[in-house]
Amino acid sequence: MTAVQSLGDTQDVGSTASGGGAVETHPVRRRRRRRLTGATFIPWLFLFPAALIFLVFKFIPMAEGIRLSLFEVRPFLGDIFVGFKNYATILQDEKFLTASWHTLVLAGGQTVGAMVIGFFLALLLEGHTKSLWFVRSAVFLPVVAATAVIGEIWRLFFYPAPEGFLNELISWVGLGPWEYIHSTDTSLVSVMFVSIWKHAPYDMVLILAGLAGIDRQQYEAAAIDGATTRQRIWNVTLPALRPVITILLTLAAIRGLRVFTEVYVLTGGGPAGSTDVWMTRVYTTAFEQSEAGLASAGSVLLFLVTLILTVSVQWYRRWKEAR
Repeated sequence: MTAVQSLGDTQDVGSTASGGGAVETHPVRRRRRRRLTGATFIPWLFLFPAALIFLVFKFIPMAEGIRLSLFEVRPFLGDIFVGFKNYATILQDEKFLTASWHTLVLAGGQTVGAMVIGFFLALLLEGHTKSLWFVRSAVFLPVVAATAVIGEIWRLFFYPAPEGFLNELISWVGLGPWEYIHSTDTSLVSVMFVSIWKHAPYDMVLILAGLAGIDRQQYEAAAIDGATTRQRIWNVTLPALRPVITILLTLAAIRGLRVFTEVYVLTGGGPAGSTDVWMTRVYTTAFEQSEAGLASAGSVLLFLVTLILTVSVQWYRRWKEAR
């Protein structure tokens, strides 16, 4: 009898303990659920303002641009749906075809030029000396300066008279005067020079980051094997910088295809259309010829080209890594 009572008491205690434990764990679960909910909600709360800004000032205008590219825009009279007629018109327009050629030449020239100059600047300024930080900062200034300001400064430098700044300099070695941006023969090259001057320091910084990740033992081994400086750069540095170079090529190509401010400030697309690029042609079509539908189609085409270029480069990188 006593054993039965003891067994019953034990079961009562166990059930009480079990019940008490369940009661105690409910608040813990609620607190944990509350923490998880807060941890999930707070990041979205901080992200919401930026997402709203992107939605209002980027994605909605992009969608509206795609819509307008399918219409003949007639303010106050109503838009007329024309389908892909605007795209066909642009692809057959002589001025757009000429502008596309200028864009390719300018993009290719500034991409290669900025990368080559940035590479040699990175080799010169590589190291951990404190004085190099000041020099790097000074060299990087063109990147952070406003493009419109840079364009105005170089427009003054390119003053075509003999007393112009650059003509005065080259007269010391018996050259000039040149017309620079005021001549159809040299205007595109002059704009390309300004673009290279502005963007080469940016390439330099990325290449410096790539150089910092190269194992110094590879250079030591190459030096022991008797490799010259040129051979070390060609066989050690450049292969190690291949991922950085791929990224730079992609960014520079997109930057070159979308070039606008330098051209607009320096030449406005002139003289005689010799520096007219895709974006200046889109601007002229939209705001001077009041053809918003055609201009929107031109912008969409440029977006598709940059998208295809980016996706192709990413696919190529993954294909190379998988080999």
